[in-house]
Amino acid sequence: MNGKLAAVLALLLLSAAVSQGRTLARMATELRCQCIATHSRFIPPKSIQDVKLTPSGPHCKNVEVIATLKDGREVCLEPTAPWVQLIVKAILAK
Repeated sequence: MNGKLAAVLALLLLSAAVSQGRTLARMATELRCQCIATHSRFIPPKSIQDVKLTPSGPHCKNVEVIATLKDGREVCLEPTAPWVQLIVKAILAK
């Protein structure tokens, strides 16, 4: 009986360690910039499905604008580009 209890406890501890590892891995990606390089060439607004705006903070000193295109690709946009600022304004106004 003690062997079964030890096995169950070991399984629970292993499960907790694995789930905690996933949480730490997710936190690690949230605590750094997601955009290594930005795209400044114009992208037609009709090919953009969604835009995510991440303000600067302790995770990253830069404002990040990540566009999801209709084909599923994600592109980091240059936040200082005038056309990007227009798109961000339009989305924030909705």
